[in-house]
Amino acid sequence: MKTAFIFSSLITLFLCNANAVDEASGHMVEALPKKEVGKELYNQYCATCHHTKRVGIDGPPLLPKLLKKYDEKSLAAKIKDGFPQTLMPKYDFLNPYELLQIARYIKSDIDDDFSWSANDIRNSIVSYDDPYEPLKIKDKEQILPVVERDGNKVWIMEDTRILDKFHLDNVHGGIKYTMDAKNIYVPTRDGFVQRYSLKTGQRMNKVRACINLRNISLSRDGKNVFATCLLPEQLVVLDSSSMLPKTIKKLDGKVSALYEFYSKDEAIFTFRNKPLLGKLDTQTFDISYTTIKEPIEDFFIDPFEDYLIGTARRGDVLSVYDLKNNSIVFEHAMKGMPHLFSATYWYQDGNFYFGTPHIKKPYITVWKMYDWAFTKEVNIGGDGFFVKTHPYTPYLWADNGSDELVLIDKKDYKTKTITPRKNKQYIHTEYSGDGKYAYLSIYEKEGEVIVIDTLNFKELAAYDANIPVGKYNFINKNREFYPRLFGMDIFKEKCQERLPCDTSNFNAYEKKSLNDFLSTLH
Repeated sequence: MKTAFIFSSLITLFLCNANAVDEASGHMVEALPKKEVGKELYNQYCATCHHTKRVGIDGPPLLPKLLKKYDEKSLAAKIKDGFPQTLMPKYDFLNPYELLQIARYIKSDIDDDFSWSANDIRNSIVSYDDPYEPLKIKDKEQILPVVERDGNKVWIMEDTRILDKFHLDNVHGGIKYTMDAKNIYVPTRDGFVQRYSLKTGQRMNKVRACINLRNISLSRDGKNVFATCLLPEQLVVLDSSSMLPKTIKKLDGKVSALYEFYSKDEAIFTFRNKPLLGKLDTQTFDISYTTIKEPIEDFFIDPFEDYLIGTARRGDVLSVYDLKNNSIVFEHAMKGMPHLFSATYWYQDGNFYFGTPHIKKPYITVWKMYDWAFTKEVNIGGDGFFVKTHPYTPYLWADNGSDELVLIDKKDYKTKTITPRKNKQYIHTEYSGDGKYAYLSIYEKEGEVIVIDTLNFKELAAYDANIPVGKYNFINKNREFYPRLFGMDIFKEKCQERLPCDTSNFNAYEKKSLNDFLSTLH
């Protein structure tokens, strides 16, 4: 959450209502009990943007749990001095007492459950009148939305071109596609979900599902959007066209994430603070729970949707659950919590693998899937956040918190580095659907999105960006296509790129992967 934005609406509203302050003394004209001064100021001048419960409307929430890094005095100083390069002016004509009372109220606890009802959701809908401008997409499989975090924008790219940009405050990431690639849904940190048409190039409608959002998902028929919420703790089901709420399911715990299945009308979620595995029927919206060994903080579903791979909050054990009976089939101790949301997958030498970075650790780890086993720890020289690959490249591409892009050979795990921009932090590679283009984020205020040739690393294009982060290709961000990507490697490795291919010794996963890939050749 941008601190500057938090206060911009507040300060502007004070400036527009200065008659509430005596111009000579700078004090409130109407005497109030000390503990009520800040609240009165807030309700009178700030609630129109930040809500009477301080949960945010046009402006973001002003809640103590979101402002932990500031004490009352530092908040008062921020209000007084304003923020450079923002719309927030200085408010230095308020005296120290008044500044402190404003800050004190913003920092105070609210005796409320922070409810966010269906009526609140309906009242939050925003519609747009964007011009009809088709994006002239050549191949939907190459579409690539980009999140420019501090620019408050989402880009739509294909190959080296930017097809469109649209504004979205507090844009978060975790973009989801409908499977016809006609619409995307973009969540924000403060609970909004923006629908955007890839067909017409228009923002459609935006709705606030909750106050603080964890992630979103879609039913496989594309008719329902699911938003998991940390504040309040609930799951909101939205109609994917109108964005109106269908139902709200209360959740008694802090949800980790919810992911849909492509093979059945079901989604799965876990809690950070409770040892429960939740399954949601994505048509009836019924939820069932299974008690598991311990809470799961971070997890992914394997590409064939038979297993859940997760780690507990303590971060010292990686566990694999068989989703047919919710039993643990593999456990392995580890140092440092894996960042499984950022895991990547590949097929090599007859085996399926995944690789994951570890939070605050200078390495990635490699794991064999299905014949579950720990394989390798690879030092990358720093604390990284993402590791990615594609059948088109022989490398895993990892960031390490510096200006280096670390390339890890998938055969022998030897590493080499390239430097996209000297002394500027690189983060997160994404590929085009066919893997021929690689997109790199230079994670700086004066950063860039760089497009390079995946094989020869030649720079093809670069665009200025303000803290660019996630990039979401249609193929690489939909689990339904992961077996097809495995099939590309299987075809090269086991069929020697010729047909017919002898599949008599293939296991079920290899057969599905190869068939999925071959279907794209017809």
